[in-house]
Amino acid sequence: MTATAIVTPVPLASQEAMPASRVLRAYWMEAKYETVRMLRTPAFAIPFLGLPCMLYVLFAVVIFGAALRNDPNAGPFVLTAFIVFGAMGPGLFGFGFAVAMEREQGVIQFKRALPMPPAAYLVAKMLMAMMFGVIIVITMFAVLPLGPMRLSFGQALEVAVINVLGALPFCAVGLFIGTRTTSRSAPAFVNIVYQLMMHTSGLFYPLPKLLKTVAPIWPSYHLQQLTLSAVGGRGEGSAVVHVLVLAGVTLLLTAIAVRRLARVG
Repeated sequence: MTATAIVTPVPLASQEAMPASRVLRAYWMEAKYETVRMLRTPAFAIPFLGLPCMLYVLFAVVIFGAALRNDPNAGPFVLTAFIVFGAMGPGLFGFGFAVAMEREQGVIQFKRALPMPPAAYLVAKMLMAMMFGVIIVITMFAVLPLGPMRLSFGQALEVAVINVLGALPFCAVGLFIGTRTTSRSAPAFVNIVYQLMMHTSGLFYPLPKLLKTVAPIWPSYHLQQLTLSAVGGRGEGSAVVHVLVLAGVTLLLTAIAVRRLARVG
Protein backbone atom coordinates (compact mmCIF):
# COMPACT_ATOMS: atom_id res chain seq x y z
CA MET A 1 0.00 0.00 0.00
CA THR A 2 1.37 3.36 -0.96
CA ALA A 3 0.94 6.18 1.51
CA THR A 4 -0.49 9.30 0.02
CA ALA A 5 0.65 12.60 1.43
CA ILE A 6 -2.14 14.98 2.16
CA VAL A 7 -1.10 18.59 1.72
CA THR A 8 -3.19 21.14 3.53
CA PRO A 9 -3.12 24.45 1.70
CA VAL A 10 -1.75 27.31 3.79
CA PRO A 11 -4.12 30.29 3.73
CA LEU A 12 -2.64 33.33 2.09
CA ALA A 13 -2.07 36.47 4.12
CA SER A 14 -4.97 38.82 4.15
CA GLN A 15 -4.87 41.24 1.25
CA GLU A 16 -7.26 43.67 2.88
CA ALA A 17 -6.20 47.28 3.08
CA MET A 18 -4.78 48.53 6.35
CA PRO A 19 -7.45 50.19 8.51
CA ALA A 20 -7.45 53.98 8.43
CA SER A 21 -6.69 54.13 12.16
CA ARG A 22 -3.47 52.14 11.66
CA VAL A 23 -2.47 54.28 8.68
CA LEU A 24 -2.95 57.47 10.71
CA ARG A 25 -1.04 55.95 13.61
CA ALA A 26 1.85 55.08 11.27
CA TYR A 27 2.00 58.69 10.08
CA TRP A 28 1.73 59.97 13.65
CA MET A 29 4.50 57.74 15.01
CA GLU A 30 6.86 58.55 12.15
CA ALA A 31 6.25 62.29 12.58
CA LYS A 32 6.57 62.07 16.36
CA TYR A 33 9.94 60.33 16.30
CA GLU A 34 11.28 62.54 13.50
CA THR A 35 10.39 65.63 15.55
CA VAL A 36 11.86 64.18 18.75
CA ARG A 37 15.02 63.23 16.84
CA MET A 38 15.52 66.75 15.56
CA LEU A 39 14.70 68.32 18.93
CA ARG A 40 17.39 66.11 20.47
CA THR A 41 19.95 67.28 17.90
CA PRO A 42 21.48 70.42 19.48
CA ALA A 43 23.18 71.58 16.28
CA PHE A 44 19.77 71.66 14.59
CA ALA A 45 17.35 72.60 17.38
CA ILE A 46 19.26 75.35 19.20
CA PRO A 47 19.97 77.65 16.21
CA PHE A 48 16.53 77.36 14.63
CA LEU A 49 14.54 77.61 17.85
CA GLY A 50 16.70 80.18 19.62
CA LEU A 51 18.11 82.55 17.01
CA PRO A 52 14.91 84.24 15.74
CA CYS A 53 13.71 85.46 19.13
CA MET A 54 17.22 86.28 20.42
CA LEU A 55 18.09 88.30 17.32
CA TYR A 56 14.75 90.06 17.47
CA VAL A 57 15.42 91.11 21.06
CA LEU A 58 18.94 92.23 20.13
CA PHE A 59 17.94 94.38 17.15
CA ALA A 60 14.33 95.40 17.87
CA VAL A 61 14.76 96.04 21.60
CA VAL A 62 18.40 96.65 22.53
CA ILE A 63 19.91 98.33 19.46
CA PHE A 64 17.08 99.91 17.49
CA GLY A 65 14.25 99.89 20.02
CA ALA A 66 13.86 103.67 20.23
CA ALA A 67 14.02 104.14 16.46
CA LEU A 68 11.42 101.43 15.82
CA ARG A 69 9.01 103.02 18.28
CA ASN A 70 9.15 106.26 16.28
CA ASP A 71 8.66 104.59 12.88
CA PRO A 72 5.27 102.89 12.40
CA ASN A 73 6.47 101.00 9.31
CA ALA A 74 9.78 99.71 10.67
CA GLY A 75 8.31 97.76 13.60
CA PRO A 76 6.12 95.43 11.49
CA PHE A 77 8.94 95.00 8.94
CA VAL A 78 11.50 93.88 11.54
CA LEU A 79 9.05 91.59 13.34
CA THR A 80 7.97 89.82 10.17
CA ALA A 81 11.58 89.51 9.02
CA PHE A 82 12.56 87.44 12.05
CA ILE A 83 9.37 85.36 12.03
CA VAL A 84 9.91 84.42 8.37
CA PHE A 85 13.60 83.86 9.09
CA GLY A 86 12.51 81.31 11.70
CA ALA A 87 10.08 79.59 9.34
CA MET A 88 12.71 79.12 6.62
CA GLY A 89 15.40 77.15 8.41
CA PRO A 90 13.85 73.88 9.70
CA GLY A 91 12.34 72.85 6.37
CA LEU A 92 15.27 73.94 4.23
CA PHE A 93 17.99 72.36 6.37
CA GLY A 94 15.89 69.49 7.72
CA PHE A 95 15.27 68.23 4.20
CA GLY A 96 18.40 69.44 2.42
CA PHE A 97 20.88 67.78 4.79
CA ALA A 98 18.84 64.82 5.99
CA VAL A 99 17.53 63.54 2.66
CA ALA A 100 20.95 63.66 0.99
CA MET A 101 22.57 61.83 3.92
CA GLU A 102 19.80 59.25 4.32
CA ARG A 103 19.84 58.51 0.59
CA GLU A 104 23.53 57.61 0.74
CA GLN A 105 23.18 55.60 3.97
CA GLY A 106 20.32 53.52 2.54
CA VAL A 107 17.83 54.73 5.14
CA ILE A 108 15.22 55.58 2.49
CA GLN A 109 15.50 52.12 0.88
CA PHE A 110 15.22 50.53 4.32
CA LYS A 111 12.06 52.49 5.10
CA ARG A 112 10.55 51.38 1.79
CA ALA A 113 10.88 47.78 2.98
CA LEU A 114 9.01 48.50 6.21
CA PRO A 115 5.22 48.05 6.51
CA MET A 116 4.56 51.77 6.60
CA PRO A 117 2.77 54.15 4.21
CA PRO A 118 5.13 55.21 1.40
CA ALA A 119 4.52 58.91 2.01
CA ALA A 120 5.12 58.72 5.77
CA TYR A 121 8.85 59.48 5.41
CA LEU A 122 8.30 62.84 3.70
CA VAL A 123 5.12 63.77 5.57
CA ALA A 124 6.93 63.21 8.89
CA LYS A 125 9.67 65.67 7.92
CA MET A 126 7.10 68.23 6.77
CA LEU A 127 5.21 67.93 10.06
CA MET A 128 8.51 68.25 11.93
CA ALA A 129 9.26 71.53 10.13
CA MET A 130 5.74 72.78 10.87
CA MET A 131 6.08 71.85 14.56
CA PHE A 132 9.34 73.79 14.71
CA GLY A 133 7.42 76.67 13.14
CA VAL A 134 4.84 76.49 15.92
CA ILE A 135 7.55 76.64 18.59
CA ILE A 136 9.33 79.52 16.83
CA VAL A 137 6.12 81.56 16.55
CA ILE A 138 5.38 80.96 20.25
CA THR A 139 8.85 82.12 21.29
CA MET A 140 8.53 85.21 19.09
CA PHE A 141 5.19 86.07 20.68
CA ALA A 142 6.73 85.53 24.12
CA VAL A 143 9.37 88.25 23.55
CA LEU A 144 6.99 90.56 21.68
CA PRO A 145 6.11 92.66 24.79
CA LEU A 146 9.78 93.68 25.03
CA GLY A 147 9.68 95.37 21.63
CA PRO A 148 7.62 98.12 19.98
CA MET A 149 5.02 95.85 18.34
CA ARG A 150 1.67 94.72 19.76
CA LEU A 151 -0.63 92.21 18.09
CA SER A 152 -4.26 91.39 18.73
CA PHE A 153 -5.25 87.75 19.23
CA GLY A 154 -6.65 87.62 15.70
CA GLN A 155 -3.45 89.03 14.21
CA ALA A 156 -1.29 86.62 16.22
CA LEU A 157 -3.39 83.66 15.09
CA GLU A 158 -3.20 84.76 11.45
CA VAL A 159 0.59 85.19 11.66
CA ALA A 160 0.94 81.74 13.25
CA VAL A 161 -1.15 80.00 10.56
CA ILE A 162 0.63 81.80 7.72
CA ASN A 163 4.11 80.91 8.94
CA VAL A 164 3.43 77.35 10.09
CA LEU A 165 1.99 76.55 6.66
CA GLY A 166 4.65 78.80 5.14
CA ALA A 167 7.32 76.31 6.19
CA LEU A 168 6.15 73.94 3.41
CA PRO A 169 7.71 75.79 0.43
CA PHE A 170 11.08 75.68 2.18
CA CYS A 171 10.60 71.95 2.80
CA ALA A 172 10.09 71.58 -0.95
CA VAL A 173 13.24 73.59 -1.74
CA GLY A 174 15.23 71.51 0.76
CA LEU A 175 13.83 68.26 -0.63
CA PHE A 176 14.73 69.33 -4.16
CA ILE A 177 18.33 70.01 -3.07
CA GLY A 178 18.53 66.83 -1.00
CA THR A 179 17.55 64.61 -3.93
CA ARG A 180 20.22 66.10 -6.20
CA THR A 181 23.26 66.44 -3.97
CA THR A 182 25.52 64.21 -1.93
CA SER A 183 25.81 64.35 1.84
CA ARG A 184 29.09 66.26 1.45
CA SER A 185 27.82 68.88 -1.00
CA ALA A 186 24.31 69.33 0.43
CA PRO A 187 25.39 71.68 3.28
CA ALA A 188 27.10 74.01 0.81
CA PHE A 189 24.15 74.14 -1.60
CA VAL A 190 21.61 74.62 1.20
CA ASN A 191 23.65 77.44 2.74
CA ILE A 192 24.06 79.18 -0.62
CA VAL A 193 20.31 79.09 -1.27
CA TYR A 194 19.60 80.12 2.32
CA GLN A 195 21.88 83.14 2.14
CA LEU A 196 20.63 84.20 -1.30
CA MET A 197 17.05 83.86 -0.11
CA MET A 198 17.68 86.07 2.92
CA HIS A 199 19.68 88.80 1.21
CA THR A 200 18.05 89.08 -2.22
CA SER A 201 14.41 88.81 -1.15
CA GLY A 202 14.45 91.98 0.93
CA LEU A 203 13.83 90.05 4.12
CA PHE A 204 15.91 92.23 6.45
CA TYR A 205 16.43 95.49 4.58
CA PRO A 206 15.07 97.42 1.58
CA LEU A 207 16.64 96.41 -1.70
CA PRO A 208 18.00 98.65 -4.47
CA LYS A 209 15.83 98.95 -7.54
CA LEU A 210 17.73 96.32 -9.55
CA LEU A 211 17.43 93.62 -6.87
CA LYS A 212 13.75 94.36 -6.29
CA THR A 213 13.02 92.68 -9.61
CA VAL A 214 14.73 89.49 -8.34
CA ALA A 215 13.03 89.35 -4.93
CA PRO A 216 9.72 87.77 -6.09
CA ILE A 217 11.46 84.58 -7.24
CA TRP A 218 12.02 83.62 -3.59
CA PRO A 219 9.29 82.12 -1.38
CA SER A 220 10.63 84.16 1.56
CA TYR A 221 9.53 87.36 -0.21
CA HIS A 222 5.95 86.16 -0.65
CA LEU A 223 5.75 84.79 2.89
CA GLN A 224 6.96 88.09 4.33
CA GLN A 225 4.41 90.08 2.33
CA LEU A 226 1.59 87.89 3.66
CA THR A 227 2.91 88.25 7.22
CA LEU A 228 3.28 92.01 6.84
CA SER A 229 -0.35 92.31 5.80
CA ALA A 230 -1.38 90.16 8.78
CA VAL A 231 0.33 92.45 11.32
CA GLY A 232 -1.00 95.63 9.74
CA GLY A 233 2.12 96.57 7.80
CA ARG A 234 2.43 97.68 4.21
CA GLY A 235 2.63 94.45 2.25
CA GLU A 236 3.30 94.57 -1.49
CA GLY A 237 1.23 92.82 -4.14
CA SER A 238 -1.88 90.67 -3.96
CA ALA A 239 -2.35 88.13 -1.17
CA VAL A 240 -3.87 85.70 -3.69
CA VAL A 241 -0.76 85.91 -5.87
CA HIS A 242 1.51 85.32 -2.89
CA VAL A 243 -0.48 82.24 -1.83
CA LEU A 244 -0.51 80.85 -5.38
CA VAL A 245 3.26 81.32 -5.74
CA LEU A 246 3.98 79.60 -2.41
CA ALA A 247 1.61 76.74 -3.25
CA GLY A 248 3.09 76.43 -6.75
CA VAL A 249 6.66 76.27 -5.44
CA THR A 250 5.65 73.62 -2.91
CA LEU A 251 3.79 71.40 -5.38
CA LEU A 252 6.20 71.75 -8.30
CA LEU A 253 9.46 71.16 -6.44
CA THR A 254 7.95 68.36 -4.34
CA ALA A 255 6.66 66.57 -7.45
CA ILE A 256 10.02 66.85 -9.21
CA ALA A 257 11.95 65.73 -6.12
CA VAL A 258 9.64 62.79 -5.34
CA ARG A 259 9.92 61.55 -8.91
CA ARG A 260 13.70 61.59 -8.69
CA LEU A 261 13.66 60.06 -5.21
CA ALA A 262 11.53 57.17 -6.45
CA ARG A 263 13.93 56.59 -9.34
CA VAL A 264 17.30 56.82 -7.63
CA GLY A 265 16.44 56.18 -3.94
